[in-house]
Amino acid sequence: MFITLPRIPILDGWRAVSILLVLGGHLLPLGPSRFGLNGAIAASGMAIFFTLSGFLIASMLLANQDVPRFLTRRLLRILPLAWVAMLVLIILNNTSWSVAISNLLFVSNLPPHPLMNGGGHLWSLCVEVQFYAVIAIMVALGGKRALYLIPALALSVTALRVFTGTTMSITTWFRVDEILAGACLALVVHHYPKVRVPAFATVLLAPLIVAAAYPTPVAYLRPYLAAAAVGTSIYAAPGLMSALFTSRLAGWIAEISYGLYVLHGVLVDTWLGSGDKLVKYVKRPLLFIVTFLFAHLSFKYFERPIQKLGQRRTTAVNRAT
Repeated sequence: MFITLPRIPILDGWRAVSILLVLGGHLLPLGPSRFGLNGAIAASGMAIFFTLSGFLIASMLLANQDVPRFLTRRLLRILPLAWVAMLVLIILNNTSWSVAISNLLFVSNLPPHPLMNGGGHLWSLCVEVQFYAVIAIMVALGGKRALYLIPALALSVTALRVFTGTTMSITTWFRVDEILAGACLALVVHHYPKVRVPAFATVLLAPLIVAAAYPTPVAYLRPYLAAAAVGTSIYAAPGLMSALFTSRLAGWIAEISYGLYVLHGVLVDTWLGSGDKLVKYVKRPLLFIVTFLFAHLSFKYFERPIQKLGQRRTTAVNRAT
């Protein structure tokens, strides 16, 4: 029997925050460059994004160990829009076959990092898809029990980062602990659905995610700080935060967040992102408008129909078996 996961509304707010942080870090002038705020803000958004991803994936597999269903639904969520964006970039950039294939197979985040112009941000999808593959193999071989290896895997990746002095990287074995930390959170919530935590805990933890995005020893804790901030909000969040994070606006931004992420980098590589510094920032409002518009249309007319198709197919297969 397939178990439907309960919806956690506050996670929509976190998803909205994560994509807004990424967009801000990539597209806006956030203070003097010597402070490195752009990189820190974008990295904070990615840490939250990966935490949410790991939490969702582990929660799905804790409830249902149907690996084909899991892979079908997740890959239909990620691949179509990513492949369309990649094909557009491949054609526009006259990309070599080797670079094109490594991007289409979601391995371009691995050394020597053959990322495309306009597609540099898609490294995170490589980490995501590679995680899907590994976790699917683990569950296929070990069932639900395999998920309890996740904390050890997370700590192993973090230990490797500490040993090599890697505070930030796009390479999977130096970054996947951010997803694994979110998966650890899913294990905690699964076994301890009700925990007393002070409502202000999230407010205290959230700024630490940004602090952990700088190249200092605190950066090794970034995955766990992001997971802790999200986790404490699941158990208890301040009233204002809860209202904002569960609002219709947050829900809409969360809904189109994947399209915003994929499309913003592609659009920056067009006329909308061209010119010297002044010209680029004059065009920024238009870039934001077009990005949000395209993401909305993409979700409504492209992503959601494909998702529904995948849901119907996997549901029909489950009923037949």
